[in-house]
Amino acid sequence: MKLAKPRVESRKKQDRTGRARNKTAPRSPDLRDSRRKAAKRAVQGAFRVLVYLGVTIAPLVLAWSGMEPGRGFLIDFSVALGFVGLSLMGLQFLVAARFQSVAAPFGIDVLLQYHRQIGCVSLLFILAHPLLLFVADTGYLALLDVTTAPLRAKMAVISTVALLLMVALCVWRKKLRIGYELWQLTHGVLAFVVIAAALTHVLLVGYYVNEPLEIALWLWMSVVFVGLILWVRVVKPLELCSKAWRIEEVIPERGNICTIVLKPSWLHARKFDGFPFEPGQFAWITVGKSPFAITRHPFSISSSAEKTERVALSIKAAGDFTQEIGHLKPGATAYLDGPHGAFTMDRHDGPGFVFIGAGVGITPLMSMLRTMADRSDPRPCYLFFGNREWEGVAFREEIEELKGRLNLEVVHVLSRPPEGWEGEEGRIEAAVLARHLPEQYKHLQYFICGPDQMMDAAEDALVHLAVPKSRVHSERFGMV
Repeated sequence: MKLAKPRVESRKKQDRTGRARNKTAPRSPDLRDSRRKAAKRAVQGAFRVLVYLGVTIAPLVLAWSGMEPGRGFLIDFSVALGFVGLSLMGLQFLVAARFQSVAAPFGIDVLLQYHRQIGCVSLLFILAHPLLLFVADTGYLALLDVTTAPLRAKMAVISTVALLLMVALCVWRKKLRIGYELWQLTHGVLAFVVIAAALTHVLLVGYYVNEPLEIALWLWMSVVFVGLILWVRVVKPLELCSKAWRIEEVIPERGNICTIVLKPSWLHARKFDGFPFEPGQFAWITVGKSPFAITRHPFSISSSAEKTERVALSIKAAGDFTQEIGHLKPGATAYLDGPHGAFTMDRHDGPGFVFIGAGVGITPLMSMLRTMADRSDPRPCYLFFGNREWEGVAFREEIEELKGRLNLEVVHVLSRPPEGWEGEEGRIEAAVLARHLPEQYKHLQYFICGPDQMMDAAEDALVHLAVPKSRVHSERFGMV
């Protein structure tokens, strides 16, 4: 099956993709090995989901078994919903703690999307708890007066208000123009207040927590919640202290992007055995601050996964921390937490790849292209790269050079093309894709990264072209 027209590169014998064969060149990941790993991740993921569900409903089961007769269905039901909401909120610490073992089957990017969505679901469960109480007995409305209400009611009000504020800031952070650093600080503080006040409320009320099993469960959950906070804020930073990096080079790129190249610090280098990652993954970075600092920033790795002695991150100056990237000096200390993410070609094997990016969304795609080149991967690939202006096309020269090392077709799409431009104009739409994709395009794997509006248009275009959903993989900047 031909996916692309062969290109004649030399007199060497060519394979059916058009790339000259090289018996000594490293091959792309074995298909059977890729499928075996995918199956293993699926089993691990299913097990983790079952454990997660078990922990979520455990308080509900115990509460249901210990319900006292005569309290009424609505009151008991409201308590049950409150327990489920509290369990979901407590488990949010686990989801956001960046445990490699927890995130491995899904990717931390997927977990963070889930983290945001389940936070809203938890809010609905928790709000249902007092609302049903008010419906069952209007006398409970008096507990909203925090000046006269008992401490247990005050704790419930504090927890609920903090949760409402936390969710509101997550949803409307960008519209309110709240900086990432300030949001991350307030998010962590509010999350702690929500859980601490809610657990205090449960213990002070005393219903469904006075039997040995119930007491053991809530003590265990409280210890786990506190332990997760200590892991994120104490244990993990201590681990990063022994794995410091330093900035080796700061490279200005087109499109207001800077690439920072990191290598291990002299202390880290003594026991450094590379930084293995999959092409397309990302890492959280802290520069010029202690690893105990509240704020860390996630950025895609743009370097090749075949060269792990150094790591490159390409970052666009867009505000807050990113404005400082171009002014960083070689030798500055940095800390990397990673790699993370499931947006990688190594987890989605196929006969070829289509990369669709815009602006700084090219960074994880560059990692995949560079990795394919270093592996001498002969499979055909297509890059659709959207930008406003030709002079702002990041990595323009390197992309052209990669065409000589890969079976690669590049399609630049400009919204403000220069005079005499003969390439594609406007947005990356179905018509643009159809003009350049091969006949068997439905069998390829698609990777999309860029601003939300561009990604929505690209995903709609692929739906229009009847590309199977299982072959479309996206990574959005707004995951945190």
